[in-house]
Amino acid sequence: MMQAKTEKRQRPLRHIEALAALLVLALVALIGPASASPLDDAMDKVFTVRSADAEDRFLGSAFLWTDGTVAVTNAHVVGPAEEVRLIDRHGTDITATVIARDPVRDVAVISLPEAAEGLPLAPEAPQLGDEVFALGAPLGVEFTLTEGRISSLARQVDIAVPMLMLQHDAAVNPGSSGGPLVDKEGRLLGMNSQIADGSRMFVGIAYAIPSSELSRIVTGLIEETLLPFPTLGLTARPVDRQVAEALGTEARGLLIDGVAPGSLSEAAGLKPGDIITQASGTTLTNPGDFAFAIEAATADGAATLTILRAGQELTLPLPLAEPEQTGLRTRDIARAPATVASYTLAALGVTLDPQGTVTALTDNSPALLAGLAKGDRILAINGALQDLATYELTAPALLLLEAPGGATRHIRLDPWHAPEGVRPVGGANVLDPDVVVF
Repeated sequence: MMQAKTEKRQRPLRHIEALAALLVLALVALIGPASASPLDDAMDKVFTVRSADAEDRFLGSAFLWTDGTVAVTNAHVVGPAEEVRLIDRHGTDITATVIARDPVRDVAVISLPEAAEGLPLAPEAPQLGDEVFALGAPLGVEFTLTEGRISSLARQVDIAVPMLMLQHDAAVNPGSSGGPLVDKEGRLLGMNSQIADGSRMFVGIAYAIPSSELSRIVTGLIEETLLPFPTLGLTARPVDRQVAEALGTEARGLLIDGVAPGSLSEAAGLKPGDIITQASGTTLTNPGDFAFAIEAATADGAATLTILRAGQELTLPLPLAEPEQTGLRTRDIARAPATVASYTLAALGVTLDPQGTVTALTDNSPALLAGLAKGDRILAINGALQDLATYELTAPALLLLEAPGGATRHIRLDPWHAPEGVRPVGGANVLDPDVVVF
């Protein structure tokens, strides 16, 4: 009797469950299956970039441009390479051609064999405090997403480059360069390009080329309408309060440190000690104003500089086309150095004792940057014992090392493509970060 009553109570429940299941199926049929999130879709348009040669080096990140016909990355990611490999997160691996690059503005364009759907542009510029996401391969960790906020809308990172960057605090590291910065809808806000000056690792401040500027540069590179930023052959420093006090002048403008022989600056008659106060009518209130004034004057082929020389104000025309193209004196172009065919360990700045233990390393040694340390003992090179005093590297080599504590490890030593050490991100002289190269 009790069992019959229980079955009667369960029947309505079964009917309700069946109706609910039918309702779910109907909704799926109407709406369709659940789609990926916008950020997931955006990650499908990100690439890791590797060298297309036998070295197979990891170079950085890239992404599918809005029209889907090209990929975009930083010029410093591809370097001088004519071809690179682009790999998406599904494992598709293509070799693509670098068709254009602008090393000053740090943008490169890579042609794709087949068009696809690119990242859409955000309809509006970001605002201070907006949530943003950095996509890329920081430290080679592929297809990583980090989250942060816009912390400044227009930061000129390098006073020699006419560009205002987005500053944000989404974590980026070496390898993130060339990856997109997107909003929560996966729409393009910019391209991650730099970390705060003075460190190669993330310290809470990162910079991205804004999408509006990126659109101008990419379009100009593709259509070959973007004028290259001229190399002036000029080193200068901002006239800050201390410099101004010493020279008895106002704290504005640029003090010229040096002028390269045969350069545009020499053709203009500029000399060390001159103070540039104006460029084509723009008063250099901020040091970075000079780069923007030069960029604006590039289409005219020349800029007009106002300088102070020994307290006297002078006006000088500065040509912005190469001397070879303007009839000016041809530069003395130094012949490119020949590639070194082989290196001894001593030539690489490595000092060894008779047992093969490293007793000293020069600060700029490629071996130091590859991971060799003082106290390491070299046990083998390319899997074999070698006479370390006479051994010559004619190709990248694999070194087996023993640390002072007995632990062993391998490092790959490639003097021809040595990794960079810690350095300022900008173009400044490392010995004097106030000096800027134009």
